[in-house]
Amino acid sequence: MKRGTKPRRGIHLIAEMANVSIGTVDRALHGRGGIKESTRQRILQIARQISYTPNLAARALSIAKASARIGVCIPREIHFFYDQLWGGVLDEARRVEQLGIEFLHRPVQALGEGDTSTFKELLHAGVNGIIVTAGNPKGLTPLINAAEEKGIRVVCVSTDAPESQRSSIVCVEPRLNGCLAGELMGKFVPPGSKVAVVAGMLSAEDHRKKTHGFSEAFPRHCPGGKVISVIEGHEDEDESFQKTFDLLRHVPSIAGLYVNTVNCLPVCRALGARGLAGKVKLITTDLFLEMAPYFQKRTITASIYQQPHRQGQLAVHLMADHLTSRAPLPPALHLSPGVVMSSNLSLFREMKASDGHLRDSLSRISTAPAGMLSQGSQGT
Repeated sequence: MKRGTKPRRGIHLIAEMANVSIGTVDRALHGRGGIKESTRQRILQIARQISYTPNLAARALSIAKASARIGVCIPREIHFFYDQLWGGVLDEARRVEQLGIEFLHRPVQALGEGDTSTFKELLHAGVNGIIVTAGNPKGLTPLINAAEEKGIRVVCVSTDAPESQRSSIVCVEPRLNGCLAGELMGKFVPPGSKVAVVAGMLSAEDHRKKTHGFSEAFPRHCPGGKVISVIEGHEDEDESFQKTFDLLRHVPSIAGLYVNTVNCLPVCRALGARGLAGKVKLITTDLFLEMAPYFQKRTITASIYQQPHRQGQLAVHLMADHLTSRAPLPPALHLSPGVVMSSNLSLFREMKASDGHLRDSLSRISTAPAGMLSQGSQGT
């Protein structure tokens, strides 16, 4: 480098390292055509090596005002999980708002409740894309297909509508999730053990596939082991408690329970009420602050972590990139599940105090009048 010459950075450095023009780098980074795929991959690899992050402000100026509208339809309950999913959505929405994107937040009360009517409202609101948690895949499928035929892209997050023509799904692959829980349970309990699954609702693709994965994996890792019951708690705390309590009374020899929804507290309480806390191996799903005492008391043996905050971020990121830069949407983006145990519990963001700003934003989303839909009016 000549004396007095400033070191190259960003896309200039990438262009120099790849021996291509700045325009070629821009096309590669933003998914545009006009370059060879091998060149695109080489540029993307260099960008990763130097930890390059696009300058969103400069990008916003280059595309002027995108004026894209993204509708978001995610449940409010169970707030332990969906607060975290919403948190990821809101964090990424704040990051990309300077691209001229408007967010229309239309939460539903619970998984599978009112999502078809809310989806229709978003279609009539003139959105360019919709992010939805598909709690009612059967009812949503024709609506998603109609949206896609009109050029309105749909990204499912957390749970899928697999028979639909949706553009993408962001989630932890549910069958793998269940298989991991089944393998863990098989190592925790003795051969010949009886175990059960506590699901939310088997009509939801996520819960159904987790149940199947667990039911397939557990007998392989526990010789003679059997899954004797699958309970649907319908995300209702009282129903989940009562059904678990009754199961423990009828089968006192049960060795393990797998809760494939985040609604695990009523199951923990049922184990305590039957005097079986710490005796029955309990594998739960995800993580929130109120679970910590149950890890400490050994009521919860392990939990399968699904990165809900990251799921929310990625769903918004994919949609925003597609609408502003025509970046292709991948058919599926599957995150890897993790295992939480008492030894690594403190490492997770969910073990920290709740973010007051997030809670305030979520409260505004939940209580705003129907007409107040824009991102700015919702405090995001």
